[in-house]
Amino acid sequence: MKLHEYQAKNLIKKYGVPIQEGAVASTPEEAVEVARQLYANPDGQFFVVKAQIHAGGRGKGTVQETGSKGVVVTKGLDSVSDVAGKILGGTLVTIQNEAIGGNKVHKVLIAEDMYYPGPSDRHEYYLSIMLDRETGKDVIVASSEGGMNIEEVAEHTPEKIIKEWIDPAVGIQGFQARKIAYGMGMTDLGHKNGVKFILNLYKAYQGLDADMLEINPMFKTADDKVVAVDCKMSIDGNALYRHPDFAELRDLAEEDPLEVEASASNLNYIKLDGNVGCMVNGAGLAMASMDMIKLSGGEPANFLDVGGGASATTVEQGFRIILKDPNVKAILVNIFGGIVRCDRVANGVVEAYKNIGEINVPIIVRLQGTNAELGAKIIDESGLKVTSAITLAEAAARVKEALS
Repeated sequence: MKLHEYQAKNLIKKYGVPIQEGAVASTPEEAVEVARQLYANPDGQFFVVKAQIHAGGRGKGTVQETGSKGVVVTKGLDSVSDVAGKILGGTLVTIQNEAIGGNKVHKVLIAEDMYYPGPSDRHEYYLSIMLDRETGKDVIVASSEGGMNIEEVAEHTPEKIIKEWIDPAVGIQGFQARKIAYGMGMTDLGHKNGVKFILNLYKAYQGLDADMLEINPMFKTADDKVVAVDCKMSIDGNALYRHPDFAELRDLAEEDPLEVEASASNLNYIKLDGNVGCMVNGAGLAMASMDMIKLSGGEPANFLDVGGGASATTVEQGFRIILKDPNVKAILVNIFGGIVRCDRVANGVVEAYKNIGEINVPIIVRLQGTNAELGAKIIDESGLKVTSAITLAEAAARVKEALS
């Protein structure tokens, strides 16, 4: 589950991680009120207005309707109102969401200015924590070159990216935090505060069951404070049962409508860019089915796991979701009858087809396992535009034929 910046900041603050203070607003009027509360004399102060969407690159992104950037530094209350008005309700397109046409902005974060003058230099760093599945350890990725150009740093100067692996059973050790801070070039009081920041951030990562936690920039102010100016976080969905209060943090407006609909029906669905809909029971079989689709000349349009039970209701809901994708030119149903009998699945397919009505794309149903032959017979004798298959090779041939 992805979180907005303001939500993630509020969570890591509870673990002692210093953040750039601010609050969200849904209207220009609310934005002004938030700004008033940040400073005793807000008229002479600088503020940062940030669009809240589930996509990175907001600082370089553009609101289509107004031309405003997604992150704007501005001065005074009137300007806060004007900037918020240009961002709210608009469609922000960034390098990370341009493929879907951008995200509509429903909220903005009004935050304090951290770039004030002082006795020492200010600096932007990059810091992230995630699971390295190859090693089974958490990895902290850091760089002395944080900010909006971190992707260019990774591409052109990878030597400026440092990594430190943490055994989750042991947790981060003090020497590792000091090593990371030193590797980023932090010195003196900034180094001391940076070490504390890193230690507390890792505690937040573990305590919140995050699967990705990114601070960019991790900012050292002119008076050597180290704060999270931005925060991107996603929570491991398998751990949400430990955090029932997180349910209210989910923003359905930021998620794919079909994925939201599938989730409500307890279906595991991920939309892809291909032309063959895929309905399978079991994640491993789903991955194998997508490979088979590619080998037959098609491209998978989705990942859809209906689960081991695969009832008529779940099959019907799966069909309805897949058919809402206009790119789908054929549907492959690949079911292994271990927990569920193939004849039951076949009856579910026939029932779902009749309930939905006319389906204008070819459907290939491959059934294997308990009562597979009976299931194929039910499909073949249904009189519907559904083709049965027993083997993977046969199913692949049917998919290729349907696309030709």
